[in-house]
Amino acid sequence: MQYAVKDKTKAETASLRETLGKVIEGLGFSLIELTVSHHRGSVQVRAVIFNPAAEGAIGTSDCSKVHRAITPRLELAFAEQELSIEVSSPGVDRLIKCGAEFIHYKGRAVRCYRTDISDWTQGVLQAADEKGIVLETAEGNIRLELDIIGKARLA
Repeated sequence: MQYAVKDKTKAETASLRETLGKVIEGLGFSLIELTVSHHRGSVQVRAVIFNPAAEGAIGTSDCSKVHRAITPRLELAFAEQELSIEVSSPGVDRLIKCGAEFIHYKGRAVRCYRTDISDWTQGVLQAADEKGIVLETAEGNIRLELDIIGKARLA
């Protein structure tokens, strides 16, 4: 899997992501991932949130606050269906699923599997853009283009 910035969301999810993202940002969090799954007349919505002000620390009270804020909008969006909502943190060793996620983790330790050298590189994420990332490593700052990152996770 290459880490090109992807927009694999359907139109329904993209619109919902935009709406919920604004609500979540208003509470001081960032929406990292939104997944909507349909199963036999029911809908499961999973939101992964991040707290940039607290270096990513998310507690159960934070998840509850976001859950309460987004529930009315989701109930309107899926009025005729049974709804299940899950709000969680990215986790300590989250697998970073696409290049667009890196921007949320500035200042955090990240491990990247590089396809150019078939090995892992670890460092503190200093910068991220649509083409690559900059890691502060023991050898100094290095830039990794997204197309050479085969896998990445928080360290």
